[in-house]
Amino acid sequence: MQQQIIGDIRIDTVLEISSMAVRFAEFLPGSNAEAIQAERAWLEPHFAAVDQGLGFLAFHSYLIRTRHHTILVDTCIGNDKNRGGVPAFHQLRSGWLEHLQAHGVAPEQVDFVMCTHMHSDHVGWNTRLQNGRWVATFPNARYLFARREFEHRERAHAADPAAGFGMFVDSVLPVVASGQSQLIDSDFALDDQLQLEPAEGHTPGNVLIHLRSAGAAAVLSGDVLHHPIQVMYPEWSSQFCEDPLMSATCRRRFVETLAERGSLVLPAHFPAPTAGRIVRQGARWRYEFVGA
Repeated sequence: MQQQIIGDIRIDTVLEISSMAVRFAEFLPGSNAEAIQAERAWLEPHFAAVDQGLGFLAFHSYLIRTRHHTILVDTCIGNDKNRGGVPAFHQLRSGWLEHLQAHGVAPEQVDFVMCTHMHSDHVGWNTRLQNGRWVATFPNARYLFARREFEHRERAHAADPAAGFGMFVDSVLPVVASGQSQLIDSDFALDDQLQLEPAEGHTPGNVLIHLRSAGAAAVLSGDVLHHPIQVMYPEWSSQFCEDPLMSATCRRRFVETLAERGSLVLPAHFPAPTAGRIVRQGARWRYEFVGA
């Protein structure tokens, strides 16, 4: 994604994986191959290999610099994490931290870390391995967790410490232990430029993050959207949505609302060019990439 400017807010992506193939039939179990084939002209080559039945996802964080704060949203997968042998995530060694520093920000300069939800590919760089221990990657940051999401993961951990491949143990509890975590409401406003909105379905405490400055607006959509084809077909929930029906309802509301507002959308998993706007197309919608 090209750098985006929203008023006086600067937004950069910190990349971990630029493109990873997933099978539409598995990843979007409600999807229709014929419908995907009909969108081939814009899906290829960046977002799908249609004849192979493959869609492409990216994994990146957002680095947000406002006039008040330096903020990281959704800290990707992380290095050295035991993720049950899942090839794309398990014991990853990526250049994510170097990519952050290439944007001119050292870990010590991050003021806030926020996660739209607590799946393992959104919390990984909360911590890093030092001398055999998981420690906060951002020693001066406050880690802001939606209370409903945190309590859901806490209950899941109590029932099964290995839940989520142990991500609660290695990527959340260490920043709780260090005293850096803060539980917030799902409509929390950090300041006059950043506010959360509940977006339940993908997970019980999933949130959107809205940015506003000088009359301009953007929204970080997290996993309300995984792939741009879902803008046209919001009824297609991913295999990772914990409540697929609620997720579909949430996604349709999001698509309809953003088509009216025209805010810039910053998804968590769209490959470059990533950022875009949702516009109505007949009875459905389409995603118009910015800078494509």
